[in-house]
Amino acid sequence: MSFAATIAAAEGASHVVTELPIPAPAYGVIVFTIFLVTAAITFSFRDVANRHSEKAAAYAREHGEAQQH
Repeated sequence: MSFAATIAAAEGASHVVTELPIPAPAYGVIVFTIFLVTAAITFSFRDVANRHSEKAAAYAREHGEAQQH
């Protein structure tokens, strides 16, 4: 008998199984949904700097031109 089989046989009666509160695939669905929501929030901020280009130009005129990175 292998060492792993011996350990498994010794634990036979004392093995406690804790079941998950929801099915395992549901965790994946929940995490994927959270990922999609955060991706949508991040995507909603695209091109925000260009929406306010007149404010940026006015600030640059007032405070001097900053170096472009």
